[in-house]
Amino acid sequence: MKQQIDTSEIESEVRAPNRFRVFLGRLAREKPLGIVGGVIVALLLFCGAFADILSPYAMNEINIVDRFDPPSWKHLLGADQAGRDILTRLIYGARVSMIVGLGATSVTVVCAGMIGVPSGYFGGKLDITMQRFVDAWLSFPSLLILLTIMSIVGRGMLQIVLVIGILSGIGWSRVVRSAVIGVKVNDYFIAAEAIGSPTIMTLRRHVLPNIMAPIIVIYSVSVGWAILAEAGLSFLGFGLPPDVPSWGGMLSGEGRRHMEVKPALALLPGLALVIVIYGVNMFGDALRDLLDPRLRGASE
Repeated sequence: MKQQIDTSEIESEVRAPNRFRVFLGRLAREKPLGIVGGVIVALLLFCGAFADILSPYAMNEINIVDRFDPPSWKHLLGADQAGRDILTRLIYGARVSMIVGLGATSVTVVCAGMIGVPSGYFGGKLDITMQRFVDAWLSFPSLLILLTIMSIVGRGMLQIVLVIGILSGIGWSRVVRSAVIGVKVNDYFIAAEAIGSPTIMTLRRHVLPNIMAPIIVIYSVSVGWAILAEAGLSFLGFGLPPDVPSWGGMLSGEGRRHMEVKPALALLPGLALVIVIYGVNMFGDALRDLLDPRLRGASE
């Protein structure tokens, strides 16, 4: 008996890395753009997590002598109008984008689930009440809501994460609700209801696992939108404080005022935004296609 248990444990340990290697092989073979997106996302996470180590200077280190310096060994991407290293500010801007993207998207998924799952599962008057609230919320322009709320709560990382996450989550709750309603017509759900399965058990075993595909889509799409929303708020002056380097703030401040003297002040933050959002979207689409069993490219 002991020998059989040890054998099964060894087989499970050997089998797990094989599945991971198979998944990576399928990702490289079937979704090459997903590999490119994954590398971009990994670089964003790496730069954001180790910004203090990777950056050659302090976040707001000013040396007026280096004002508008061209690229050199001292400043690899040059210096801005205050003599601050542009590469350093781009790296710290990656940290801001990483925190806002992951934090706001996590809030989005939780908010969408808290509204969409009960609304689709219970239906009736609860569903009608929740959906009328969602309809009223969606009738307002998202940018107007963002600017209004940020002007009330003030600048700050936590405020941006919560406001962007909740605003996006209310809209995405409709997708979650539709997915839950689609699960309710399946035979396994009807059978669970027929035998008197508790609500928590039904949600955990039958509903949540079968709505992971739209949740993956929501997460992958919302990361890019959250980064863009933060950049837009910072560009308009409602985002982070001026002393915190943000790609949107760099475009709005020194980038817009001094772009004729030094075009890199506007081009580099804009290029960073384009590359990161492209990578996030490509990587999210690849994961969705490979992990969703209802799609043709997924494993059976």
